[in-house]
Amino acid sequence: MGIVELSVLKWAHIIAMVYWLGGEWGVFQISFNVVNRNLSMDERKRHLETAYRIDILARTGILLLFPLGFHMGNIWGVQPYGGGWLVAVWAIFIGWLILCWTAFYFRETDRGVMLTKVDEKLRYILIPVIAICAISTLLGYGPFLGVEGMRWFSVKILMFSVLLCIGLYLRFVMRQWTAIFRKLAEKQDDALEAELESSIRISRYLAYFYWIIIAGVGFIGATKPF
Repeated sequence: MGIVELSVLKWAHIIAMVYWLGGEWGVFQISFNVVNRNLSMDERKRHLETAYRIDILARTGILLLFPLGFHMGNIWGVQPYGGGWLVAVWAIFIGWLILCWTAFYFRETDRGVMLTKVDEKLRYILIPVIAICAISTLLGYGPFLGVEGMRWFSVKILMFSVLLCIGLYLRFVMRQWTAIFRKLAEKQDDALEAELESSIRISRYLAYFYWIIIAGVGFIGATKPF
């Protein structure tokens, strides 16, 4: 049963990784049309809507990666928290996923903006917790196993926390898109257009770094070098 369970978890982990990476690439490409002033506002809004529909799959993938990895880590023996711990982690992340999809459903409303802010605040808790756990383990204090041949798990989690930080910034950008487009729908404003272009330009450079780390996380998970 353990072998079958691990195989299914690996499959789900790969699917989540593909949706995460592919979704981010899709949003990246669509952003060029979102800021294109030569397009009509209606067309730009359609591209923004497409970006949101793609991004929700990337968000789903990234939220599933942690419980999947945590679960596999217990089977591999690199982290000792099984049983009730696994149930709690899965419950937390499934609840978080429901929140994420609810925010997506109401994305064009004040309720959607509010739910998105709640989603962001949850990251303020998760990111420090997993980063501290990873660093503490690498320093030899636990809570995961930090012996030779098992440190890759903590390194991977630490890199994942960095990716969550970048992802949090990109969430800010997409929320900003919504706010700016609501104002641009009322009247043309060159200052808002410049703000939109500036935020997306910075995000594009950050996206390259994002993909490099994602590739690194995948490599460490596949080779387990530490």
